[in-house]
Amino acid sequence: MSTRQTEEKITALYERLSRDDESTGDSNSIVNQKKYLEGYAAQHSFSNIVHYTDDGWSGGNFDRPAWKRLVADIEAGKVALVLTKDMSRIGRDYLQTGFYTEVLFRKFGVRFIAIGNSIDSDDPSSSEFAPFVNIMSEWYLRDLSRKQRTAIRVKGESGKPTTNCAIYGYRKDPDNKYHWLIDEEAAAVVRRIFQLTIEGHGPYEIATMLCEEKVETPATYFARQGRGVWKSREDIPRPYSWNGFAVGQILSKPEYMGHAVNFRSHKESYKDKRAVVHAPEDWLIFENTHEAIVDKETWELAQKLRKTPRRHDTIGEANPLTGLLYCADCGAKLYNHRSRGNAAKPYPSDWFDCSTYTLARQSHDSACSNHHISTKALRTLILETIRSASAYAISNEAEFIQKVRAASEVRQAQAAKDLKRKLNKDRRRCEELDTIIKKLYESYAVGRIGEERFDTLLIGYEQEQTTLRQSVTEAESALDSFEQDTANVERFLALAKKYTDFSELTTPMINDLKSREDFNLQEEGYGKRRRYL
Repeated sequence: MSTRQTEEKITALYERLSRDDESTGDSNSIVNQKKYLEGYAAQHSFSNIVHYTDDGWSGGNFDRPAWKRLVADIEAGKVALVLTKDMSRIGRDYLQTGFYTEVLFRKFGVRFIAIGNSIDSDDPSSSEFAPFVNIMSEWYLRDLSRKQRTAIRVKGESGKPTTNCAIYGYRKDPDNKYHWLIDEEAAAVVRRIFQLTIEGHGPYEIATMLCEEKVETPATYFARQGRGVWKSREDIPRPYSWNGFAVGQILSKPEYMGHAVNFRSHKESYKDKRAVVHAPEDWLIFENTHEAIVDKETWELAQKLRKTPRRHDTIGEANPLTGLLYCADCGAKLYNHRSRGNAAKPYPSDWFDCSTYTLARQSHDSACSNHHISTKALRTLILETIRSASAYAISNEAEFIQKVRAASEVRQAQAAKDLKRKLNKDRRRCEELDTIIKKLYESYAVGRIGEERFDTLLIGYEQEQTTLRQSVTEAESALDSFEQDTANVERFLALAKKYTDFSELTTPMINDLKSREDFNLQEEGYGKRRRYL
């Protein structure tokens, strides 16, 4: 390359500093790197210098903005020389660093100098140890990653949040970075999302409301607060573009009850930035580590409502009773049917009927019977029942609690005995299967049984054990429900006092008081039906 050609091209001075490098002192600071490289360039008469600076970027990540711009300029033929303080500034992944310094730079005729390592690509003897320098740089990164993983594990197991930033609705305590304080502006949005859910609105419907009201998305809000990935951006694209996924994420976080949740995910390697998501049962949850934005009852009710999707009917509305009503005869859900009415049928219709009967009729089959009840009559019955039960519970609180406890004891006497017997039997069989499976492995290991026979037996035993464990879990939940009656009574009393005006059956009231309602719709004589709540 001629001297004139070299002078026309860029002398690229590349500086990089990661968060971890900051702890090593001022010698690695971006300012000092720039001064050092400028002095070296002036001493060796390198002209037309241009700085490419990545501040706060790890050496294991080559997706850095300034580095990508430098590579693009090299491929465009604009660069004659790349000058850096040492090899580790290029990167700490020896394979990728080697690709750039040994392949890409040479391909485009770019000279490379790493001052601290005495490496100059124009001097072949100085490059002999470059691969070893790269390997040592990667070893440093690997060791640092291992230490960071250990530190995060210790911090997470002690109950301290492992996230870098507090979630939407909270901010870090200035006096204790591991403690979160409520951010009232964002917390108001979080509370509203939970309230709208209880009122019967779905995540996508809530997202549409927030968009129309021009409520900032969490990312936009964080940027305005100088937090998050967009903290340095002034022009945030689509600042109000809420979506159902974002709303669902907020609704699913136990942190809003005041809990710290650690180890939701992990990364397999410092080279692979993809997160491996953990199942909720593998999370580590520490309760009451910070102030709650929503109470436990509100959060749990929101989770229950999310499990019961409210499909919009042909009128474009979602019935708040959908998914809550069951046929007393066959146990199937009741379907809601609605229409506005038209010229041929001017009166609107709105009723529930048994889904088993409806589906059987469509396939010209017979199952269950033609049970139906109008929504108007249904809402009246529910409202009257709530009024009657609430009035009695409030005026006769002690007697009400005593009656529920007495009924609970009767239920336990009738059902708990058989349930406990079955539970103990299933537990013993699970333990037996553990022993059997262990002996099966031993028999296979010493050659007593063949591989095909081993696989057949193992699959059968594991399937049986899975079924038994599920049965044990269900039985334990059923037994626990016997002990929850008193707690449910107290909750009902609190709700009865909350809803003092029972003039109208509202969606929040239905969701607060909801339980499985069975409707015994029995035929009495030809063409007559009686309905019982």
